[in-house]
Amino acid sequence: MTDAFWSGWGWPAATGAIGFVYVALLVRQWLERRKPHQLAWAVGFLFYAVAALMEAWSERTGAWDPTVYRIYIVLAASLVGFLGLGTLYLITRRRIWGHAYLAFLLVCLAVFFYGTFTTELLADKLVPGITVGGTALGPGGSFPRVMSLPFNITGTLLLLGGSTLSIVRFLPKREYRYRVWANVLIIIGTLVIAGAGSMARAGRTMGLYPAEMVASAILLAGFLMAGTLEKGARAVRERLAQEPTAEA
Repeated sequence: MTDAFWSGWGWPAATGAIGFVYVALLVRQWLERRKPHQLAWAVGFLFYAVAALMEAWSERTGAWDPTVYRIYIVLAASLVGFLGLGTLYLITRRRIWGHAYLAFLLVCLAVFFYGTFTTELLADKLVPGITVGGTALGPGGSFPRVMSLPFNITGTLLLLGGSTLSIVRFLPKREYRYRVWANVLIIIGTLVIAGAGSMARAGRTMGLYPAEMVASAILLAGFLMAGTLEKGARAVRERLAQEPTAEA
C-alpha cells in the first residue's frame, strides 16, 4: 500500500503541472531581461514537465505507447544538458562558449531522436513509469541508449561545477551573498535528482516521484535567485550612496 502511494501516477502528474508554472516564471524572467541562461533553463524545465506528464500517463494507463516512450526517453535524458547550458551562459562572459555547447546539445538531440525512432524496442522491458529507464532501447552502452551520457555527464558537471565556482566568486561580496545561497540550492537540487535517478537504476523506485517534485522546486528557487545581478548591484549603489553621508 505504501509503495503504491509513493509510486502513484498523481506524483508525476503534479510535478508536470507545477513544472509548467516553473516554465512560465522563467519565460517571464527572460522576457523582462532577455538573458540566454533564463531561456535555456526554461527549455530544461519544459522537458522536465513534459517528461513527468508522460510518466504519469504510463502509470495511469499501465502501459507505454512506443512513440510516447521514444520522445519521453530523449526529453528525460537531455533536460539536464539544457539546465547545464543555462549555468554555462550565466557564468561565462563570452557567449560563444554557450553557443558552442548549445550546438553540441542540438547535434546530440538529433542523433538521439534518430536512434530512438529507428531502434526496435524490447517489448518485455517496456513497463509503466520511470522504472523502465532506457532498458527498452537495449543493453547499457548500446546505441542509442548511450546517447544519454553526453547530456547527463556534461550537464551535471556544469550545474555542480558552475555553482561551486559562483559560490567561490560571490562569497566575499556581501551584497551578492544571495547568489551563494542560490547556488547552494542548485547543488542540492542536482544531487537530489542524481541520487533519485541512481536509486531508480538500482531498482529502488519508492519515493522517486516525490523526489522529482522536491528537486524541481529546489532547482527553480536557485535559478530564480541566481538569474540576476541587479539585486546585488542595487545594494552596492545604495551602500556607495550612503558612504559620503556616514563620513560627514
